[in-house]
Amino acid sequence: MEKEVEMFHILVVDDDKNIRMFFGAVLTEAGYTVTEACNGEEALEIMEREHVDLVVLDVMMPKMDGYEFTRTLREANNNLPILMVSAKQLPVDKHKGFAAGTDDYITKPIDDEEMLFRIKALLRRAKINDEHKIVVGDVVLDYDSLTVTRGDEVQELPQKEFLLLYKLLSYPGKIFTRIQLMDEIWGADSSTGWETVTVHIGRLRKRFEGYTEFEIESVRGLGYKAVKKV
Repeated sequence: MEKEVEMFHILVVDDDKNIRMFFGAVLTEAGYTVTEACNGEEALEIMEREHVDLVVLDVMMPKMDGYEFTRTLREANNNLPILMVSAKQLPVDKHKGFAAGTDDYITKPIDDEEMLFRIKALLRRAKINDEHKIVVGDVVLDYDSLTVTRGDEVQELPQKEFLLLYKLLSYPGKIFTRIQLMDEIWGADSSTGWETVTVHIGRLRKRFEGYTEFEIESVRGLGYKAVKKV
Protein backbone atom coordinates (compact mmCIF):
# COMPACT_ATOMS: atom_id res chain seq x y z
CA MET A 1 0.00 0.00 0.00
CA GLU A 2 1.15 3.54 -0.65
CA LYS A 3 1.91 6.08 2.05
CA GLU A 4 -0.73 6.16 4.77
CA VAL A 5 -3.57 8.56 4.06
CA GLU A 6 -3.68 11.63 6.29
CA MET A 7 -6.84 11.50 8.35
CA PHE A 8 -8.08 15.06 8.54
CA HIS A 9 -7.67 18.22 6.49
CA ILE A 10 -7.33 21.42 8.54
CA LEU A 11 -7.52 24.91 7.04
CA VAL A 12 -5.43 27.52 8.88
CA VAL A 13 -6.66 31.07 8.24
CA ASP A 14 -4.44 33.92 9.48
CA ASP A 15 -2.98 37.05 7.86
CA ASP A 16 0.31 36.56 9.75
CA LYS A 17 2.60 34.35 7.67
CA ASN A 18 4.72 33.36 10.66
CA ILE A 19 1.68 32.19 12.62
CA ARG A 20 0.44 30.21 9.62
CA MET A 21 3.84 28.52 9.34
CA PHE A 22 3.91 27.75 13.06
CA PHE A 23 0.39 26.28 13.10
CA GLY A 24 1.13 24.40 9.91
CA ALA A 25 4.26 22.83 11.40
CA VAL A 26 2.49 21.83 14.64
CA LEU A 27 -0.52 20.35 12.84
CA THR A 28 1.54 18.54 10.21
CA GLU A 29 3.71 16.99 12.94
CA ALA A 30 0.49 15.79 14.61
CA GLY A 31 -0.52 13.99 11.41
CA TYR A 32 -2.97 16.44 9.88
CA THR A 33 -3.07 17.66 6.30
CA VAL A 34 -2.83 21.47 6.34
CA THR A 35 -3.84 24.18 3.89
CA GLU A 36 -3.26 27.87 4.58
CA ALA A 37 -5.24 31.01 3.76
CA CYS A 38 -4.46 34.63 4.60
CA ASN A 39 -8.06 35.85 5.03
CA GLY A 40 -11.68 34.71 5.03
CA GLU A 41 -12.22 35.32 1.33
CA GLU A 42 -9.29 33.11 0.36
CA ALA A 43 -10.49 30.47 2.84
CA LEU A 44 -13.93 30.34 1.21
CA GLU A 45 -12.34 29.96 -2.22
CA ILE A 46 -10.26 27.03 -0.96
CA MET A 47 -13.32 25.39 0.57
CA GLU A 48 -15.12 25.53 -2.78
CA ARG A 49 -12.55 23.19 -4.31
CA GLU A 50 -11.24 21.18 -1.35
CA HIS A 51 -12.82 19.13 1.41
CA VAL A 52 -11.95 20.61 4.82
CA ASP A 53 -12.61 18.92 8.17
CA LEU A 54 -11.89 21.84 10.54
CA VAL A 55 -10.83 25.51 10.43
CA VAL A 56 -8.33 27.20 12.75
CA LEU A 57 -9.32 30.83 12.34
CA ASP A 58 -7.77 34.18 13.28
CA VAL A 59 -10.20 36.96 14.20
CA MET A 60 -8.58 40.16 12.94
CA MET A 61 -7.83 39.89 9.20
CA PRO A 62 -8.20 42.14 6.14
CA LYS A 63 -10.96 41.72 3.51
CA MET A 64 -13.00 39.24 5.60
CA ASP A 65 -12.31 38.81 9.31
CA GLY A 66 -12.98 35.75 11.40
CA TYR A 67 -16.39 36.87 12.61
CA GLU A 68 -17.69 37.51 9.09
CA PHE A 69 -16.22 34.24 7.80
CA THR A 70 -17.92 32.28 10.58
CA ARG A 71 -21.27 34.01 10.10
CA THR A 72 -21.07 33.34 6.35
CA LEU A 73 -20.64 29.61 6.93
CA ARG A 74 -23.36 29.36 9.56
CA GLU A 75 -25.86 31.33 7.47
CA ALA A 76 -25.23 28.78 4.72
CA ASN A 77 -25.99 25.98 7.24
CA ASN A 78 -22.38 24.80 7.12
CA ASN A 79 -21.55 23.18 10.47
CA LEU A 80 -17.82 22.80 9.84
CA PRO A 81 -15.96 22.84 13.19
CA ILE A 82 -14.22 26.19 13.80
CA LEU A 83 -11.54 26.97 16.38
CA MET A 84 -11.27 30.75 16.62
CA VAL A 85 -7.87 32.17 17.62
CA SER A 86 -7.47 35.73 18.88
CA ALA A 87 -5.21 38.06 20.83
CA LYS A 88 -8.41 39.52 22.29
CA GLN A 89 -8.95 38.00 25.73
CA LEU A 90 -11.91 39.98 27.08
CA PRO A 91 -15.15 38.06 27.68
CA VAL A 92 -17.00 40.38 25.32
CA ASP A 93 -14.69 39.34 22.47
CA LYS A 94 -15.23 35.66 23.18
CA HIS A 95 -18.97 36.25 23.36
CA LYS A 96 -18.83 37.88 19.93
CA GLY A 97 -17.00 34.86 18.54
CA PHE A 98 -19.50 32.37 19.94
CA ALA A 99 -22.40 34.55 18.81
CA ALA A 100 -20.98 34.42 15.27
CA GLY A 101 -21.02 30.63 15.46
CA THR A 102 -17.54 29.45 16.41
CA ASP A 103 -17.29 26.11 18.21
CA ASP A 104 -14.34 27.06 20.40
CA TYR A 105 -12.17 30.08 21.18
CA ILE A 106 -8.52 30.16 22.21
CA THR A 107 -6.37 33.21 22.99
CA LYS A 108 -2.82 34.08 21.97
CA PRO A 109 -0.08 33.31 22.83
CA ILE A 110 -1.01 29.78 21.81
CA ASP A 111 0.00 26.68 23.71
CA ASP A 112 0.39 24.19 20.87
CA GLU A 113 -0.56 21.17 23.01
CA GLU A 114 -3.73 22.88 24.16
CA MET A 115 -4.59 23.72 20.56
CA LEU A 116 -4.17 20.07 19.55
CA PHE A 117 -6.36 18.90 22.44
CA ARG A 118 -9.07 21.35 21.45
CA ILE A 119 -8.90 20.28 17.81
CA LYS A 120 -9.22 16.61 18.78
CA ALA A 121 -12.21 17.45 20.97
CA LEU A 122 -13.88 19.39 18.16
CA LEU A 123 -13.35 16.58 15.68
CA ARG A 124 -14.65 14.07 18.17
CA ARG A 125 -17.74 16.15 18.87
CA ALA A 126 -18.31 16.51 15.17
CA LYS A 127 -18.20 12.69 15.00
CA ILE A 128 -15.75 12.92 12.14
CA ASN A 129 -13.34 10.65 13.98
CA ASP A 130 -15.86 7.83 14.18
CA GLU A 131 -17.76 8.50 10.98
CA HIS A 132 -15.10 9.08 8.36
CA LYS A 133 -17.32 7.10 6.04
CA ILE A 134 -19.72 7.53 3.15
CA VAL A 135 -22.81 5.32 3.02
CA VAL A 136 -24.66 4.85 -0.26
CA GLY A 137 -27.43 2.31 0.21
CA ASP A 138 -25.68 -0.93 1.15
CA VAL A 139 -22.26 0.40 0.12
CA VAL A 140 -19.87 1.81 2.75
CA LEU A 141 -16.66 3.69 1.89
CA ASP A 142 -14.28 3.64 4.87
CA TYR A 143 -11.65 6.36 4.62
CA ASP A 144 -9.52 4.87 7.38
CA SER A 145 -9.07 1.45 5.76
CA LEU A 146 -9.42 2.47 2.08
CA THR A 147 -12.15 -0.15 1.76
CA VAL A 148 -15.49 -0.33 -0.02
CA THR A 149 -17.90 -2.78 1.61
CA ARG A 150 -21.13 -4.13 0.18
CA GLY A 151 -22.73 -6.86 2.22
CA ASP A 152 -20.09 -9.57 2.71
CA GLU A 153 -17.92 -8.19 -0.10
CA VAL A 154 -14.98 -6.05 0.99
CA GLN A 155 -12.63 -4.43 -1.51
CA GLU A 156 -9.44 -2.67 -0.44
CA LEU A 157 -8.65 -0.11 -3.10
CA PRO A 158 -5.31 1.41 -4.13
CA GLN A 159 -4.98 4.78 -2.42
CA LYS A 160 -5.52 7.00 -5.46
CA GLU A 161 -8.53 5.00 -6.66
CA PHE A 162 -10.15 5.23 -3.23
CA LEU A 163 -9.48 8.96 -2.83
CA LEU A 164 -10.90 9.62 -6.28
CA LEU A 165 -14.10 7.70 -5.55
CA TYR A 166 -14.39 9.20 -2.06
CA LYS A 167 -14.02 12.71 -3.47
CA LEU A 168 -16.71 12.20 -6.10
CA LEU A 169 -19.18 10.57 -3.70
CA SER A 170 -18.56 13.28 -1.08
CA TYR A 171 -20.20 15.70 -3.49
CA PRO A 172 -22.79 13.70 -5.46
CA GLY A 173 -23.95 15.52 -8.56
CA LYS A 174 -21.05 18.00 -8.47
CA ILE A 175 -18.94 18.11 -11.63
CA PHE A 176 -15.17 17.95 -11.17
CA THR A 177 -12.78 18.67 -14.02
CA ARG A 178 -9.86 16.33 -14.62
CA ILE A 179 -7.48 19.12 -13.61
CA GLN A 180 -9.32 19.65 -10.31
CA LEU A 181 -9.15 15.96 -9.51
CA MET A 182 -5.54 15.77 -10.62
CA ASP A 183 -4.49 18.66 -8.38
CA GLU A 184 -6.34 17.39 -5.32
CA ILE A 185 -5.61 13.66 -5.49
CA TRP A 186 -2.14 13.65 -7.08
CA GLY A 187 -1.04 17.16 -6.08
CA ALA A 188 -0.56 20.31 -8.12
CA ASP A 189 3.17 19.62 -8.38
CA SER A 190 2.75 16.09 -9.70
CA SER A 191 4.49 15.30 -12.98
CA THR A 192 1.71 12.85 -13.85
CA GLY A 193 -0.56 13.99 -16.68
CA TRP A 194 -4.31 14.49 -16.29
CA GLU A 195 -4.83 11.42 -18.49
CA THR A 196 -4.18 9.31 -15.39
CA VAL A 197 -7.50 10.53 -14.01
CA THR A 198 -9.25 9.00 -17.02
CA VAL A 199 -7.39 5.73 -16.45
CA HIS A 200 -8.38 5.60 -12.77
CA ILE A 201 -12.01 6.45 -13.58
CA GLY A 202 -12.00 3.52 -16.01
CA ARG A 203 -10.68 1.20 -13.30
CA LEU A 204 -13.33 2.35 -10.85
CA ARG A 205 -16.11 1.83 -13.38
CA LYS A 206 -14.90 -1.69 -14.12
CA ARG A 207 -14.47 -2.50 -10.43
CA PHE A 208 -18.01 -1.36 -9.55
CA GLU A 209 -19.83 -2.08 -12.80
CA GLY A 210 -22.25 -4.43 -11.04
CA TYR A 211 -23.16 -1.89 -8.36
CA THR A 212 -26.57 -0.27 -8.74
CA GLU A 213 -26.10 2.15 -5.83
CA PHE A 214 -23.99 4.72 -7.67
CA GLU A 215 -22.49 5.56 -11.03
CA ILE A 216 -19.61 7.72 -12.24
CA GLU A 217 -20.81 9.77 -15.19
CA SER A 218 -18.74 11.64 -17.76
CA VAL A 219 -19.83 15.19 -18.48
CA ARG A 220 -18.76 15.95 -22.03
CA GLY A 221 -16.15 18.68 -22.21
CA LEU A 222 -16.11 19.17 -18.46
CA GLY A 223 -15.17 16.13 -16.38
CA TYR A 224 -16.88 13.66 -14.08
CA LYS A 225 -19.55 13.44 -11.43
CA ALA A 226 -20.84 10.71 -9.14
CA VAL A 227 -24.56 10.02 -9.13
CA LYS A 228 -26.28 8.21 -6.28
CA LYS A 229 -28.96 5.79 -7.47
CA VAL A 230 -30.52 5.10 -4.06
